Amino acid sequence: MNEHLNAIKQNKKGGRYPFVTKADGEQEPFNAEKLASSLIHAGASKETQEKIVSHIEREIEDGTTTEEIYRHAFTLLRKGERLPVAARYSVKRAVFELGPSGFPFERFFAEILRGHGWKTAVGVGLTGKCTPHEVDVVATKDGKRIGVEVKFHNAPGTTTDVKDALYVHARFEDLKLAHSERDRVDEGWLVTNTRFTRNAIRYGQCVGLTMLGWDYPRDRGILTMVEEAQVHPITALTTLSDGEKKRLLDSNIVLCKAIGAHQHMLEEHGIRPENIQSVLEEAKQLCGIDG
Repeated sequence: MNEHLNAIKQNKKGGRYPFVTKADGEQEPFNAEKLASSLIHAGASKETQEKIVSHIEREIEDGTTTEEIYRHAFTLLRKGERLPVAARYSVKRAVFELGPSGFPFERFFAEILRGHGWKTAVGVGLTGKCTPHEVDVVATKDGKRIGVEVKFHNAPGTTTDVKDALYVHARFEDLKLAHSERDRVDEGWLVTNTRFTRNAIRYGQCVGLTMLGWDYPRDRGILTMVEEAQVHPITALTTLSDGEKKRLLDSNIVLCKAIGAHQHMLEEHGIRPENIQSVLEEAKQLCGIDG
């Protein structure tokens, strides 16, 4: 195990860490081990990871927000690490940047499914046994047809609760009983870019509703699916400005991989010429594109 992680565990037992404020307003002791693990997961070198954790341990105070810790670590990663470590570290925040409407996230999740072998369509009108429904994503694979309800949230700390689970389960139960095979689904999924409440998870498990959150189920959530398929949002690229990202999203360019297949689109969307090679290099490393 990483020696620095062992040192963190010992320090945690022997002393008191300041309390940090989470996105939902709750407070908890600062978890240096969790920060170190997230940096390692992003691909940071041992040296960089140790420097960042030690720096934040010195600077943190009671009341510091987890968002402030993230931004501080992200800035240090950009300065001290090679591409695309900072981009990997920022994927969750990059998904929030797909807002505010949520429609880019629907397309993004459809692309995640495609990366795992599903055929997908976005914004499909289906008629259940009792009433019509607009389904965010319809996907088919190995003879199975699923309907997906996507709950996008613009900020960390916002949860998808049991009311959403009840509503989504009822919708897809109606579609399972559709008179026409064209409208019928075999099962329904509820997907969110944040987390579910405990009651929502309990209900979903009880009725057999498939639910996917950022890190739920453990080791099979959205982040895991993104990394396995190397399907990253365009907003994860640190070499693009906020304005450049918005122009690409407005043109329905959601995936990092897209610019590898059509490099000329960067010029067409006003990406600074002197920056194009850096963007392409980061996209190549982050998203596994050729060229």
